[in-house]
Amino acid sequence: MYLFFKRFFDIVFSLLALIILLPLFVPIIIMLLLTGEHEVFFLQDRVGHNNRIFKILKFATMLKNSPNMGSGDVTTRKDPRVTFMGRFLRISKLNELPQVINILKGDMSFVGPRPLMKVGFDRYTDEMKAKVYRAKPGLTGIGSIVFRDEELIITKSSLPPHECYRQVILPYKGAVEIWYQEHISFYTDFMILFLTAWYIVFPNSNMIQRVFPSLPKRQF
Repeated sequence: MYLFFKRFFDIVFSLLALIILLPLFVPIIIMLLLTGEHEVFFLQDRVGHNNRIFKILKFATMLKNSPNMGSGDVTTRKDPRVTFMGRFLRISKLNELPQVINILKGDMSFVGPRPLMKVGFDRYTDEMKAKVYRAKPGLTGIGSIVFRDEELIITKSSLPPHECYRQVILPYKGAVEIWYQEHISFYTDFMILFLTAWYIVFPNSNMIQRVFPSLPKRQF
């Protein structure tokens, strides 16, 4: 029943979102055409439901060859591969909005674990690989909220970017995604949507621990 109503919600609200967001998409598309490498959309393979690969859709924010440059799939704050317009889109999270099309297609849901690139997914243990994507990946999720400052964590760490991601971020990211699987419900999904909006307005709030007191504690 939960999955049926969640899919119904995804279809209805992704259609509404496309209509509502169209006036916002137009100026973003124009600005992307006039700046950077003049690319508007970015398609990339991501790991999805039951570990199947799908094409995720985003607004272009980085140089075309960025996966083969610098730190690869790990992005730092003020990463030189990010375009001027792309920096604004990434900080505001507007670059993620085209994923409502992925939601409408059924590749994703509004709430779920964020879909990783295969190279990032392969850093998980076999146990984590078998569990993380039992749910459809989401436009937002508990990991998106907890790691809203991921690029800053990597930038400030004394470890090299890939080691920081592997040793510090990935184990905790896996833990909170497993927590989501264990607490999945309409209430959890609704509160994740609420917290996503809340942290845009109040980025330094600790509201998440008050809403989800059983969430594994962040130690960094």
